[in-house]
Amino acid sequence: MSAPVFEPAVGLRGPHRQTLGAWLMGAGARPEWRPERMELADGDFVDLAHLPGTGATRVCLFHGLEGCIDSQYIGALASELNARGHAVTFMHFRGCSGEPNRLPRAYHSGDTGDIEALLAMLREREATVSMAAIGFSLGGNALLKYLGERAAAQPLDAAVAVSVPFDLAACAERINQGFSRVYQRWLIDRMKRSTHARARRIGALPIDLAAMDRVRTFREFDDCVTAPLHGFDGVDDYYARASSAPWLQRVVTPTLLIQALDDPFVGPEPVPGAADVGASTERAVSPHGGHVGFLSGRAGRPARWLPRAITDWLDARLPAMETSR
Repeated sequence: MSAPVFEPAVGLRGPHRQTLGAWLMGAGARPEWRPERMELADGDFVDLAHLPGTGATRVCLFHGLEGCIDSQYIGALASELNARGHAVTFMHFRGCSGEPNRLPRAYHSGDTGDIEALLAMLREREATVSMAAIGFSLGGNALLKYLGERAAAQPLDAAVAVSVPFDLAACAERINQGFSRVYQRWLIDRMKRSTHARARRIGALPIDLAAMDRVRTFREFDDCVTAPLHGFDGVDDYYARASSAPWLQRVVTPTLLIQALDDPFVGPEPVPGAADVGASTERAVSPHGGHVGFLSGRAGRPARWLPRAITDWLDARLPAMETSR
């Protein structure tokens, strides 16, 4: 099976129509998740949610910046995966489940430690199941970096990454242009609120909160907050070390990249070409789709293209499949 091909909905051809259209559709399907809290080795925690499957596969989902289990792209995908027999596990990054995390640090685009901890725990519980992972935006960047860092020394049999900011510096520049600054402002406001909530919980953070409140761009926020909280020597060090682009050729797991060239968060420049990825990686690059949009059909009745496209691709590649289809 070749990489899936996306055709945008009639009347929804455009980066913001795709991006905002998917957001306006809301969370949609809401599976009956079973919650779990995973305690981490450093004393912090992440909140998980599980759906039981009927086959011998488990698929892990990683959300984007300031996302959560109610993000518009999660419910329909989890339901499609589960309907085909896959067990599903969703992981909130630190502080994204509605409760501030316990430590000064939070999560960031290149943080692979919590992904590794989750996958190790699941592998210990289920030694024989086939495992896959799907990451969106920031979660996709972290997933790809993890795959490149670990190469074959990790438990995943397949992976999918959607709307990835492969080059964080380039993406920070792109989202500070034109209408994309609306998305930037909305996300930065959420990150500021999350940082203040964490400061109230633990008492103090080793950053200047007043200076944070004055920032207006991702680059400023990452220099003021993300870099110092996570041990980077400024924003340029963070962007260089956390971007997934340098790791793509080291990925050996069968992996699908789904990307739109009109992504208003990313733009076309950072999107890898065939020579930039390893032999195990397939690229589904579309001229249209926006940022985690990918709405097909027509404007009056748009349909989410990602759930079926991703699940079809995984079903064709996961070993030991025993789905209910």
